Amino acid sequence: MRKKIVAGNWKMNKNLAETKTLLSELKSKLKASSEAEIIVAPTFTNLYSATEVLKPSGITVAAQNMHEAENGAYTGEISADMLKSIGVETVILGHSERRAYFGETDQLLAKKVNTALQHKMTIIFCFGEELQDRKSDNHFSVVEQQLKNGLFHINKADWKNVVLAYEPVWAIGTGETASPEQAQEMHAFIRKTIVNAYDQEIADGVSILYGGSVKPNNAQEIFAKTDVDGGLIGGASLDAENFTAIVNAI
Repeated sequence: MRKKIVAGNWKMNKNLAETKTLLSELKSKLKASSEAEIIVAPTFTNLYSATEVLKPSGITVAAQNMHEAENGAYTGEISADMLKSIGVETVILGHSERRAYFGETDQLLAKKVNTALQHKMTIIFCFGEELQDRKSDNHFSVVEQQLKNGLFHINKADWKNVVLAYEPVWAIGTGETASPEQAQEMHAFIRKTIVNAYDQEIADGVSILYGGSVKPNNAQEIFAKTDVDGGLIGGASLDAENFTAIVNAI
């Protein structure tokens, strides 16, 4: 049975005081259950505080990024060992904003994936097409290439540490959302692509999240689709009421 997951990516929002307030609200509103794993990804400076505030809620804390090197002269970067040393064992890799604003390539992400797996971290691997890709009917090939280049070199055994997050870039922060049918179509294609590269067991076992303007008013319809196992939530995760409603939609 695939795991249901709702993850909140806070991006560059919330100072320490605001982070503690929101986490406390979530801790009181969200009850850890077998229905879904709940993940929150505050900014780097607040990760340790987040792990402390959330004990023992069962809510998982994730990092929004990670460097591929073990250590060294990489000013401003954060390593896997640093994250694990403060109790963070889940990391988001390949978010569309990292790709667009910081030039992260599939080849770089493949290195980050390797490092995370070497440290036995759980990876939320993001990918998805831009508007021009969909308009030109290249969205399937773009997604397939991102998966093949960034992820399909890993061993079968490593898939237990991987969660996929499909992000139609044109639906992030724009108010636009892929229809539930479009989301299901792509998620089914992703599973088929995994079958072709690996096997049915791997494809059936991996959780695939949808990320792109998920809100309380559309979450239930999106999550009801067969191959959609939850969501990677952006703006709506910054409000305790909205995020709780989305989690409850599972």
